[in-house]
Amino acid sequence: MIKKIDGSAIAERIKDKIAEEVFFHQPDRPNLAIILVGDRPDSKLYVNLKQREGRKVGIETHLYSLSSNTPESELISVINFLNNDPLIDGILVQLPLSPGFNTDHVVASINPDKDVDGFHPHHPEYIVSPVLASVSACLEEIGFDPGGKTACVLYNSEVFGQSVKSFLEKRGMIVSLKKDSASADLLISALGEPHKIKKDMVKPGAVVLDVGITTQENGVAGDLDWEDVKASVAYATPVPGGIGPMTVAFLLKNTLEIFNRRVR
Repeated sequence: MIKKIDGSAIAERIKDKIAEEVFFHQPDRPNLAIILVGDRPDSKLYVNLKQREGRKVGIETHLYSLSSNTPESELISVINFLNNDPLIDGILVQLPLSPGFNTDHVVASINPDKDVDGFHPHHPEYIVSPVLASVSACLEEIGFDPGGKTACVLYNSEVFGQSVKSFLEKRGMIVSLKKDSASADLLISALGEPHKIKKDMVKPGAVVLDVGITTQENGVAGDLDWEDVKASVAYATPVPGGIGPMTVAFLLKNTLEIFNRRVR
């Protein structure tokens, strides 16, 4: 029977430590700038969540909302302004951007020392992508030893797929992209296709980390069809309450790390 990896509980432990450290620094507080382009429901959901959780731990958030038809040059001008603002510790551009934007160009315009998402190609080593940090936390939580095991990554974003592949290979895993999911010990899915992952796509006894999330009329749904796989999968992250809360917690942790290096 499938066992749930409780990402919410892991996230709460992380946020408790952040709140304690932020309290220690009073009256100074870390500051996170969030740039939202357009009005995608899922992006607005994520941004609201990040603002809410930031307030809970004492991190100030500053939202910059731009319309979907904003020129890329204007978006980069906003980023440059924040790059040069000494008050701002971290900068986050909520992804995905609409097809009219060059995402790589936008991400590269962020000061790598302020890139809390860890997407900039030259971000410092002390900033770990929140998604990758969440994957690591999940595997640690269940005592999963990655050495020599196989993994499959399903994704829509090439940046995501390649970054996860590199991350897992550094931990000794044999990784395939978009294939061989039924023979993988670890399956990571970020498709954004509700209940796409059925039991015939997953190896019995495998671990599934569901990064995909889709907003529906009755809430949100992940890529994994829990009812279909519940008798064969060993561990999985639920949606909601899995990877999502952890990525927010690690995002805030990165903001605090940048802040600490600024005030030292």
